[in-house]
Amino acid sequence: MGKQDEITLSQWIENLQSRGRYAFSLNLLADELPSYTEIAAKRALSRLSAKGRIISIYKSYYLIIPPQYSSKGILPPAIFLDGLMKNIERPYYLALLNAAGFYGASHQQPQEFFVVTNFPFLRTTQKKGLKINYISKKNIPETLLESMKTETGYLKVSNPALTACDLIQFEKRVGGINRVSTVLNELAESIKPEMFSNELFEHVPATALQRLGYILEEILENELLSNALYKALQKKKVTFFRTPLKASAAINGFSSNERWKVIVNTEIEIDD
Repeated sequence: MGKQDEITLSQWIENLQSRGRYAFSLNLLADELPSYTEIAAKRALSRLSAKGRIISIYKSYYLIIPPQYSSKGILPPAIFLDGLMKNIERPYYLALLNAAGFYGASHQQPQEFFVVTNFPFLRTTQKKGLKINYISKKNIPETLLESMKTETGYLKVSNPALTACDLIQFEKRVGGINRVSTVLNELAESIKPEMFSNELFEHVPATALQRLGYILEEILENELLSNALYKALQKKKVTFFRTPLKASAAINGFSSNERWKVIVNTEIEIDD
């Protein structure tokens, strides 16, 4: 392949961009530019990568870097995540602090992105200062997800109630229970009582729901949500077992909250 072929590939990429696409797979390239052999395509892609025009984000999946992102050399995940997960045929949703940010709970902007998908595990993506962590769950609850509009399409994001439960379940991943409680203080405004549904309870451990209930009631003093959660759990006949507020801390010598059966083994402070 000579210089003319690279220009052809470059033009193809520019054409994709003009149609509002910021990513492509090797399979798409092979379908639309059949004259390229696999080896020739990889050589041309390598040259364009060296120039910062494109970047391989996952195996055979490439991002197109427009001028406004050339200094970073990478795109924001909101632009490419949906396309990437479709390409690798994985259900997914944006989670934790990143999801909370969509509901206005952006008290502390995360440096990392968290995406929930199914098994088998996906390795962390680290490129150009961007880090995407993947959390695996057995099932992805489509009914608990919301589609958020982005400049290139849509992005699946956990609804406010699932976001709250995930923050508590995976609190160590995002800086601990204090940070989570600070975010929940803002996120609570977006949680509606009817979000405490049977679908939610089927996808979230009872221990996370107990800790959420305790924080809503005792720390955030949100009676509306804490009572709604408690009544929904009673109706579902969910059994409570004693569970620590801080999972990684000692539990001996601490009192338990009677209603939520939460061992109060840490003091929670919320940042203003």
